[in-house]
Amino acid sequence: MSTLLKVEGVSKRFRGLLAVDKVSFEVPQGGIHAVIGPNGAGKTTLFNMIAGVHAPDGGAITFAGERIDGLAPNQIAQRGIGRTFQIVRPFPALSVEDNVIVGALMKRRDVTAARAHAHEVMRRLDLYDKRAQQASSMTLPDRKRLEVARALATDPKLLLLDEVMAGLRPTETDRIVGILRDLNRDTGLTILLIEHVMRAVMALAQRIVVLHHGANIADGAPADVVRDKAVIDSYLGAEAI
Repeated sequence: MSTLLKVEGVSKRFRGLLAVDKVSFEVPQGGIHAVIGPNGAGKTTLFNMIAGVHAPDGGAITFAGERIDGLAPNQIAQRGIGRTFQIVRPFPALSVEDNVIVGALMKRRDVTAARAHAHEVMRRLDLYDKRAQQASSMTLPDRKRLEVARALATDPKLLLLDEVMAGLRPTETDRIVGILRDLNRDTGLTILLIEHVMRAVMALAQRIVVLHHGANIADGAPADVVRDKAVIDSYLGAEAI
């Protein structure tokens, strides 16, 4: 498989805090990779650099063969990177349908075409029957799926998912895992996810990157990573094995 995303030695410092410390990894086209680690490990800062919220202080980020570090978020989104956020914030006064249409309009200037694409995305995320519902009245599981739907509506080649399964019951977690697996299989969508729910990580990820104190302490197949002593000591705990 060809490499879609390449992160090479990226670092980010906020005053005296080194949030990300020379992290490197690659994500192949069509792959599903996960980034895990304790709170404060630098995971979301890493995502923010990939998505253009922060420019790295050092290193390089290449997407589809093009350097993107330092580009603005809208430029990176136009190139095909979509993302969700830890705290889901739909447009509360808009319907589910209109929330997804907002995402679809990024690459479709015609509202009719954007609406048709939004309907397709909502069907994939099990939201079509709730399309007229106001976003502010949705349950947490539905808002999580709406967050994914809005990002997916932008037609990403790479989807960055920041803890989309946090706070969900196991049945809802399994539901999203199934949706993401189908998306990857049916459309070839590449997925990079931050997740604490190891049930989901082990079900989805083909490879796992582990961050601790901003540094990459492991990078490999899930079965190998969860048996790595450094990962067990810093994050998973002995009960994981």
